[in-house]
Amino acid sequence: MRRIPAAPVVVPEDDRRGILQAIDAVLESGQLTLGSHGEAFEADFARLVGVRHAVAVNSGTSALEIALRALGAEGREVVVPTNTFFATPAAVLHAGGRVRFADVDPRTLMLDLSQLEDALTPETAGVIVVHIGGMIAPAVEAISELCRARGLWLLEDAAHAHGSTYQSQQAGSFGVAGSFSFYPTKVMTSGEGGMIVTDDRRLYEEALIYRDQGKAGFHANVHTRLGYNWRMSELHAILGASQLRRLPEFIEARRRVAQAYDKALAKSTWFEPLVEPVGARSNYYKYVVLLRQPTDRAALKRDLRERFGVGLAGEVYELPCHRQPIFEGVSDRPLSEAEGVCASHVCLPISARMTPEDAAYVAESIESAMKQLVGAAS
Repeated sequence: MRRIPAAPVVVPEDDRRGILQAIDAVLESGQLTLGSHGEAFEADFARLVGVRHAVAVNSGTSALEIALRALGAEGREVVVPTNTFFATPAAVLHAGGRVRFADVDPRTLMLDLSQLEDALTPETAGVIVVHIGGMIAPAVEAISELCRARGLWLLEDAAHAHGSTYQSQQAGSFGVAGSFSFYPTKVMTSGEGGMIVTDDRRLYEEALIYRDQGKAGFHANVHTRLGYNWRMSELHAILGASQLRRLPEFIEARRRVAQAYDKALAKSTWFEPLVEPVGARSNYYKYVVLLRQPTDRAALKRDLRERFGVGLAGEVYELPCHRQPIFEGVSDRPLSEAEGVCASHVCLPISARMTPEDAAYVAESIESAMKQLVGAAS
């Protein structure tokens, strides 16, 4: 039986040696934060996205909150798709804003223009779009245009979308700012960490202040904003920079696995792969398959793990945010599309370590597990 974990961390052996050497030099220097490695990582990531500025921070959640604070979300309404991770709406609340949940398009799992228009109110100050699973929905262009026309800012939660593009434009460059996560499950990691990207000089300068306890400058204890310790250490930046250099390679490997899944599941009775939109190029942080009939996902995961050694990744997402207990009462209207897609999909394992042969094995295993599950229920 093969063992295929849901999301293994991939740090090649040659990279590990270089990372350790760089860490040793940093430890000898004594400058463990806000140093040259962090600056180099920021410059390289800004170059990838095609923007002028990048600010490295300690998590993707911090990246969202800092951007929202710099955009002036406090006391104002922000539209957030309900199909996202808790951190997206939570960052709005932590920044002092009010969350207005919007439904999603079941074909992409993401916000589209009609749902955004339904969610807008006279109190809306800005919109967050979330690139689920590494895919960028074509609606991002229309959403960006609508925000410009209405005087709203657009923030991209690109936590899943390092290196993903739509019409050759990078995730993180469609709005006034973008935020990324480098959590260990992501396509590239810094262990823990995040990045804010923007072309806006004022927003960039505000982000620098917020991430370092709200200080106006590194060498003076003059605090001009209600910041926090949101810094990224040099040790994390060294790992992140190493992973960034591997990003094109990681994405190509994931896309080969996704193509193998597409082929293996093309005639599946039970599963319908989420289709990559025309013009989009996903990094395949997640490989999402829609369930053609109601399924006990917990039983399916257990059978795959115990009989086949296959670990399914977490859903995107199992429960929409407006149904989370912490947000009870926030939404004043039904968001049925999100509830439907959240209840009816699974994410197959995918990583730069997998091969197309592994993908074929997973597809065969999940078909067998589903057949047995349906048979046992009938």
